[in-house]
Amino acid sequence: MTAFDLLSEPIRKYIRDKKWESLRNIQEAAIQRIMTTDNNYVLISRTASGKTEAAFLPILSKVNFKEPGVKVLYISPLIALINDQFVRVESLCEYMDVPVTKWHGEAAKGAKDRVLKNPEGIVLITPESLEAMFVNKPYDIKHLFSTLDYIVIDEIHSFLGSDRGTHLQSLLNRLQKVNTRRFSIVGLSATVSDANQYMELKNFLGDPERTKIIRDTTPKPINAVFKYFAGSANELPLPLLKDLYVRTRESKVLIFPNARGRVEEVAVKLKQISERVGGHSNYFSHHSSVDKEVREYVEFFAKNSTLQNFCISCTSTLELGIDIGNVDEVVQIDATHSIASLIQRVGRSGRREGRASNLFLYATDEWSLLQSLACWLLYQEQYIEPISINEKPYDVLVHQILSIVKGTSGISLSKLLEEIMTNSVFAPLKKEEVEEIITHLITLEFLEKLGNELIIGIEGEEVVNSRDFYSLFETQVFFKVSSNAVKIGELPLSPQIRENENIYLSAKIWSIIDIDFKTKKIEVIPANDGKKPTFFGNSADTAYRIREKMLEILISKETYDFLDEMSIEAIHALRKEFSVFMIHDCKTDRPLLTSNEHLSFYSFSSSKINRTLQFILKTLDVKSILHDNESLFEIENCNSSELTAILNGVNRDQDIDSILTNLLENTPEMIDFSKWGKYLPIQYKVALLKEKYFDFEGCYTYLQQLKFVENQLEQLP
Repeated sequence: MTAFDLLSEPIRKYIRDKKWESLRNIQEAAIQRIMTTDNNYVLISRTASGKTEAAFLPILSKVNFKEPGVKVLYISPLIALINDQFVRVESLCEYMDVPVTKWHGEAAKGAKDRVLKNPEGIVLITPESLEAMFVNKPYDIKHLFSTLDYIVIDEIHSFLGSDRGTHLQSLLNRLQKVNTRRFSIVGLSATVSDANQYMELKNFLGDPERTKIIRDTTPKPINAVFKYFAGSANELPLPLLKDLYVRTRESKVLIFPNARGRVEEVAVKLKQISERVGGHSNYFSHHSSVDKEVREYVEFFAKNSTLQNFCISCTSTLELGIDIGNVDEVVQIDATHSIASLIQRVGRSGRREGRASNLFLYATDEWSLLQSLACWLLYQEQYIEPISINEKPYDVLVHQILSIVKGTSGISLSKLLEEIMTNSVFAPLKKEEVEEIITHLITLEFLEKLGNELIIGIEGEEVVNSRDFYSLFETQVFFKVSSNAVKIGELPLSPQIRENENIYLSAKIWSIIDIDFKTKKIEVIPANDGKKPTFFGNSADTAYRIREKMLEILISKETYDFLDEMSIEAIHALRKEFSVFMIHDCKTDRPLLTSNEHLSFYSFSSSKINRTLQFILKTLDVKSILHDNESLFEIENCNSSELTAILNGVNRDQDIDSILTNLLENTPEMIDFSKWGKYLPIQYKVALLKEKYFDFEGCYTYLQQLKFVENQLEQLP
């Protein structure tokens, strides 16, 4: 029996009415398996290959929607993705008269009330909205979701290895406890191509034995062009912008810079160039600070713009699977933070079947060019960064303890411990550890003991009643930006936000005329003074294998036909610079440039190992300045022999815990990377630092293998 024959008649009619010539590969495989088993599945296939339909065609055919209760729960990392997928899923469900409901902070209350009155069909939700329901209306959880058949997790890779992913795992565990039967889970991903990550995916869904991976390995042709324009950190070079304009003016384009400010700079300056030469005016910016209605208009315009070209400068808000129609080209400005991100972005173009994706990568710094090249070569080798799993998520535990106590309006210690210890996410934790953290929360007055029950304490009330409580990530304080009472967007507070400064927002330049810190409002007017806005961006961690690949490129003589002339010259110049080092083994050998002033040690290691090594050097009174983008340590107060002896003396027996304890006591903000970690006892804060911020085991292994290669006189011609 074919996959098409397995589907229900209404779904077959949907396919016929859509005039599909055939099912996609991922759809064929998924239908055959989902229809005939109750396993969990993760469907892995490139962007725009029909993964959503691959999940929903068989689920809609299989599930009995006449039974009471919501039968399918779709979980998405983004509200915008829910709004987008709602249209696709609702179109499918019309053929079966199955209601579909959006459930998030921006969704219509009337639709939520209808499904509460009569639980049925499919609900689309974010983890944070699900958490809010557990905290504030736990009865609704049972009322709506106690007879689930399927949970569909979209963009599942975006949850892996993060606190948000651990949070989602905990919510899935809690959902299963209120269910009358075991539900199945289908995850969707476009970026997991490394077989080593399959077990992490299976573990994520909580039942490795009955979780299967279905992957479509059909290759997607990609045309890549790398261009190099030396510039500064504060402003993109004009030749780059002119070249970018010429290459994209007759196309539908997404441009991905690496910071919100740069996103706005690109949109503003390309629009200015287009106005001067009489080009089109469809230049937009799209990121979380742009007003929601403006973002939705940009998405609508792009999706429905069949005749007009457009250019959207964006952050990761358009990296995930929001459908904005057919994009001709993707532009990346400077290196992506990860190969997974690069894959996701490249997949946004060439969405039509049989069409290639087009990637233009512009680098403004030679090291960014080198990292971009390393990422691209590793992508072609089908390498993706390993997922970092936190085996003991103490900070997520704090959040979930407060959630459970608030949701139950009081719970005994024994019952709370049972809830925690039977949640597979917290299985690696010892009961004594959980009890110690609960006791600490009582000390902080986050919890209060009332007779035999624990309730939310005085200090805890303010925290759990805040809108920010439902998320695992720190919510920035945003100021509403308006001009003549018209909202333009929002901006996080930063040193740039002060009166008479110019800012980029919504593809325009504005001048700040007033800031009201009490109401968190900024009043602006269009800027006409020619003063250049500045912006601030955050760097992200780079994986070890990317840095190692960068070194491999530097010592090789391989040429790359996708590099332009300036890129070739920049790579050649770097190779010439490093030709003074006789590197034989990229696994162990590392350049050490000696001079009269200081040592320059190129570690070519991950950001976490670099941070850890800098920390260790500081504890040993070695002064060093770390330039992580170049993986470079500038070391001032010792020679190469002394440095070698110092690093050879580093060992695992060093009392790191005591040093980190002192560090945290003197600089408690060190733990600010974890929203809930700040409420832990000190020893658990130390454990989080070691797990999430540093990599001591990786650093010790790195140092054991490390061989310094000092500079020689010979250089390439």
